[in-house]
Amino acid sequence: MNPLFPVFLGLSLSMDAFAVSVAMPFCVPSLTMRQICRVAGAFGFFQALMPLLGWGLGNLASRVIAPFDHWVAFALLGFIGGKMVLEGLRKEEECNNRSDPTSGWPLLTLAVGTSIDALAVGFSFVALKLNVWSTVSVIGATTFVCCWIGMVGGRQIGRFLGRRMEVAGGLVLIGIGLKILVEHLSM
Repeated sequence: MNPLFPVFLGLSLSMDAFAVSVAMPFCVPSLTMRQICRVAGAFGFFQALMPLLGWGLGNLASRVIAPFDHWVAFALLGFIGGKMVLEGLRKEEECNNRSDPTSGWPLLTLAVGTSIDALAVGFSFVALKLNVWSTVSVIGATTFVCCWIGMVGGRQIGRFLGRRMEVAGGLVLIGIGLKILVEHLSM
């Protein structure tokens, strides 16, 4: 397995959280470094936890899905990647200023909501036969850094890239799914 694979996977999975982070300065104009680190930490934690849970569930079901695990990985990654591309192409949602999204339930909801895709990706880890602990660590760290950058430079990044980052992340996940399928079928 390419040693850069976990980095690319982490970048792809972090695009939902990155998009939320870029919008955060518009919701909370005077973000403190403590808020930035709390949000980035929550996103990174759940982005690492969800694929670990998916991998665990995938291992439980691996005997059943082993004959067609490459198709499952392809379908999951293709579906998630396609969903990210479609979400990235939709009109941007406006910020809800009624609650502080940097703590409590709003933060938990955002962190879990942006990491659900990673749960499904974790199922594909069974087929990939990779070092799960180092991979989820890289995914979590990558998400933390992306979210930190997104919040610190949110206004400038949002004006320049907008939702294109989520589209790019989705395309990378689709590419990884195709790679898994092609490698398995060519054996």
